[in-house]
Amino acid sequence: LAQGHEFREFNGVRHLLVHSLRADYALVAANTSDAYGNLVWRGSSRCSAVEMAMNARHTIVQADTVTAVEFDAVIVPGGYAPDMMRRHPAMVKLVREAAQQGKVVAAICHAGWMLASAGVIEGKNVTSFFSIKDDMVNAGGQWSDSEVVVDGNLVTSRKPDDLPAFCRAAIQDRKSTRLNS
Repeated sequence: LAQGHEFREFNGVRHLLVHSLRADYALVAANTSDAYGNLVWRGSSRCSAVEMAMNARHTIVQADTVTAVEFDAVIVPGGYAPDMMRRHPAMVKLVREAAQQGKVVAAICHAGWMLASAGVIEGKNVTSFFSIKDDMVNAGGQWSDSEVVVDGNLVTSRKPDDLPAFCRAAIQDRKSTRLNS
């Protein structure tokens, strides 16, 4: 994904999408030669039977060539990669638009930096890795040291150890969002 990303967070979510949900996903990068990316998924209903049979589970797309309407959710893994991702306006725009459209926006660990840059946490209950608590609070979030926090379509978690709860919450929120839309 990117130098500085938290592999366990990325791989844990990828495993959930591919093996549990049988969903396709896209790595969205600032440009196709850039490895910094947000993980987004399209529901399996949008995949052809041929793609499913061939196990074509992911694609890499350039951030300025896609919009949030094309995806069911945006998941930003942690590590230090979110600090690089938020330097690209198209990446920030994707996260902001997904949140505004009521899509599930999930962030774990340092991924809260991307949420802060996208301006989507003001007035929201959130959590993150403890070292970026001040960033989350300064962006208007109500921070708590919790395994996972769900506030509307926003799902946040602290660290790789929280992955099981984070994944359960992201799926549950996704199911609720799809049922209500």
